[in-house]
Amino acid sequence: MPAARLAMREIKEVLRLKWACALSHRRIAAATGVSVGAVSQYAALAVRAGFTAWEQIEALSETELQRRIWGRHEDLRREVTRGSRVIPEFAWVHRELRRKGVTLHLLWQEYVAANPDAPVFQYTQFTQRYRDWVGMQRRSMRQVHRAGEKLFIDYAGQTVPIRDPGGGADRKAQVFVAVLGASNYTFACATATQSMADWSGAIIAALEFIGGVPQMIVPDNARALIGEPDRYEPQAQRTVADLAAHYGTVVLPARPYRPRDKAKVEVAVQVVERWILARLRNARFFSLMELNHAIARLLTDLNDRPFARLPGNRREWFESLDRPALAALPRARYELARFKTCRVSIDYHVDIDGHYYSVPHVLVGQQVDARVSRFSVEILYRGQRVAAHPVSHKRGAHTTTPEHMPAAHRAHAQWSPSRLIGWGERIGPATAALVRHLLDSKPHPEQGYRACLGLLAAARKYGAARLEAACVRARSIGAMNRRSVLSILAAGLDQQAPLASDADWSTPAHENVRGPTYYH
Repeated sequence: MPAARLAMREIKEVLRLKWACALSHRRIAAATGVSVGAVSQYAALAVRAGFTAWEQIEALSETELQRRIWGRHEDLRREVTRGSRVIPEFAWVHRELRRKGVTLHLLWQEYVAANPDAPVFQYTQFTQRYRDWVGMQRRSMRQVHRAGEKLFIDYAGQTVPIRDPGGGADRKAQVFVAVLGASNYTFACATATQSMADWSGAIIAALEFIGGVPQMIVPDNARALIGEPDRYEPQAQRTVADLAAHYGTVVLPARPYRPRDKAKVEVAVQVVERWILARLRNARFFSLMELNHAIARLLTDLNDRPFARLPGNRREWFESLDRPALAALPRARYELARFKTCRVSIDYHVDIDGHYYSVPHVLVGQQVDARVSRFSVEILYRGQRVAAHPVSHKRGAHTTTPEHMPAAHRAHAQWSPSRLIGWGERIGPATAALVRHLLDSKPHPEQGYRACLGLLAAARKYGAARLEAACVRARSIGAMNRRSVLSILAAGLDQQAPLASDADWSTPAHENVRGPTYYH
């Protein structure tokens, strides 16, 4: 911040924080947005002017305070100028540019207004000197990142061994790193792998660590995250895009072969490797939880360390820059989900891991997307949810919502296995046996229901006696299905002399044959 501007507008606030609130110079710098050096300089000016307590200054106007400090120390005022012009504090300029809507032209206008009685740089000179200052900074500091705009994420190249308590082979824990562009506020955690699930879990942990949501999340083009790597328009993998939508942000991968896009996180990875992983190099860890506890302790120290070339530290910059600009976290944490593309079968169900879930019958033959989480299955058609079911792990079974069924099938749903078996028993024992076989042998219950209802229709057409005779004949030839019964009825074979059936055959007497009494 320009020295004269501070003297006119904010030196009184600096002295209040120093003497009335007893804050350190570093905390005063963070609260007022000036450098620690400037705070120390103006505290010294006030002491030289004879002020040692807040009570001496509280009643003075800013004009009077300025006159009493600068009037007695014109030689000190000249110390903050060079070549008869007030030198802007470019570290402060660089920091202010990160605030939303702040431009170099605005900062130049404020610089001029803050020094009405002193020579100042014109706008062109001001911007050129600022660019020269930026050019002398490290690569990651040269770019201006807006507050709350970007969270850069990546995995470190270095891994940490996790030892097997049983003496087995060590596992290599991967170290995830995230850094906010404006404040350099850094997060790190260890994961078992770099799979999509671990990437997603680490992103969620990073968002919860910073307590908010940035406008963009910027990863590298990791294959676990990016479904379609593309130089110009990379597309995020479906689960990651779903996660971003849940948090109200967007995943915007860094462009391939554009190292400046990744400079921020590359530096953050180096910092984590030097200040966290290097300190843990001799430690032994037996679980990810144990490792993450150790990382968390050192992470606090990392974010509290003063910057080497800028005033303050990562935590102070985060509190003043990024935190106010972050969007709020949603009430519910994202539940990890995977996506599967399916086609709706003729029975208006889709197959998810061997279980069958219903969708509205009008979507038969259409392609839909299934979003599968730990507890639920959602069916999406053209981006809209059309069905939702609890997850079932029973393979070969159906989960059916009655509203999804056509009207005729809803009528069929009134039938139950016991009702169908009872109907078969009223026709005869052979018909009842066939009904039980149809219900037990079909992979899907509805398929068995439809076959039984087909037999009911045959009873209405041919009569109960002929149906029972056809079922006896079908059983004797081992053709226990609806089609065979209908063929027998259509050909009139049920009216011919019966074949040798199970009832005509008796079990031979033998010591190895248990006989029916064995089961009583």
